[in-house]
Amino acid sequence: MNYRPHTAGSQPEYLHEAYQSTRKRSPLQPLVRLPPGCTESSGPTFSPRHVPPIADMSKTADGREAAGQRIVVAGRVTDEDGRPVSNTMIELWQANAAGRYDHPGDTHDAPVDPNFPGVGRVFTDDDGLYRFMSIKPGAYPWRNHHNAWRPNHIHFSLFGPGCASRLITQMYFPGDPLLALDPIYNSIPDAEARRRLISTFDIELTLPEYALGYRFDLVLRGTRSTPFEGT
Repeated sequence: MNYRPHTAGSQPEYLHEAYQSTRKRSPLQPLVRLPPGCTESSGPTFSPRHVPPIADMSKTADGREAAGQRIVVAGRVTDEDGRPVSNTMIELWQANAAGRYDHPGDTHDAPVDPNFPGVGRVFTDDDGLYRFMSIKPGAYPWRNHHNAWRPNHIHFSLFGPGCASRLITQMYFPGDPLLALDPIYNSIPDAEARRRLISTFDIELTLPEYALGYRFDLVLRGTRSTPFEGT
């Protein structure tokens, strides 16, 4: 089956000089396309029955509240023709409100929040819709260059019907001044494609006196595709 290709410049570059890590991991030779085998195209299939959703990252399973601004994030996953993509497992991970990941590899001296593991999992419904609660992640420094800071963001990993159909991207927040300075965000040459990674504030999604609402839709392929890493 053939699909409409991405628009030129709408996906991250393998080598982006300002993003130092790409200098070591970008391919030095032309890529060779290998046909997927049965293992890559037929499984595993994930369902809420096997891997239960974790749709509220703003509190622990026993109800202890994480520190920070509560947010609701919702959106729709569609194909290139706007048709909903149902039963897609979306894995989520992010830093806490202070900009610290709950991971031994994170050496940033910001405080760890014991009530915020920073990982979640949701599934799209029959209309391709998903929704989760969290706290707004903080910015954090990284050593890509002098005085480098990552914008506030949430990582998304979408699983299709097989391991080879996994797609990874990042959701950003509107009005973040760090976006203009971020080499990862700016590794996508096309400005319109970059804007597809920025969520929109949605007052209808906002919960009165409780949480701000942000909408983030994802298109899996075609000329209006969401930028994904390594596509």
